[in-house]
Amino acid sequence: MAGLTTGGPNVDVSLLYQVNGAARRAPAWLDTAVSLAGEYGILLALVLLVLWCWRGARRQDETTAVESFTALVWAPLAAGLALLVNVPLREFVGRQRPFHQHEGLQVLDPGWGVGLANTEYSFVSGHTTVAMALGVGLFVANRRFGILGIGLALVEGICRVYMGLHYPTDVIGALALGTAVVLVLAPLALAVLNPLVRAVADSPRFGGLVRAGDQDRPLPVDLAQPQNPPAGRRTQDNDLAA
Repeated sequence: MAGLTTGGPNVDVSLLYQVNGAARRAPAWLDTAVSLAGEYGILLALVLLVLWCWRGARRQDETTAVESFTALVWAPLAAGLALLVNVPLREFVGRQRPFHQHEGLQVLDPGWGVGLANTEYSFVSGHTTVAMALGVGLFVANRRFGILGIGLALVEGICRVYMGLHYPTDVIGALALGTAVVLVLAPLALAVLNPLVRAVADSPRFGGLVRAGDQDRPLPVDLAQPQNPPAGRRTQDNDLAA
């Protein structure tokens, strides 16, 4: 893995300098915004997106609600599992952070120059792995929300390169890892989780987590049900009948 750790004059390093070089030309407020988004903001947005999707899934019919909720439960579980897989993968590859290998990079988060960054490896990006796993997990539950989540994961990866913390291939590997963990294990995970979610849905106490109660859904309109005529019209009809 030595070739991967040293970089050199290749496309990976060139893209790193091009993306990170924009941080030198950008105003300070933009660098701060990208740093906050790449460290916390996008992951928080993905969590809120999962909750928003769950809110809409509760208003579907029972079968669809159970399937959607099962997929939404799998999304954060898959993200956590992908992060666990990332730990031995980083140790195996052993790729140093780019700012340890290349000069002139603009590291936006000053805390990464010392401390934790000196003990962590670069391949693959943990933030991007979690973001992609959440995005793909959302796609399994709802395609519209999933496309938005995957888009946020791509932005997360760009932010990490912009911040000078990862190579572009670190991000590509993270996107692949997050996607693989979600999709490869999804059939088994959903088969295990589905009976548990259905049991929760049938529970009088916790069923509202899976499917909204009758009071939260609009009542169906019975078009065949006759409406009572006005009092004056009823009296007139009775007089004609007499």
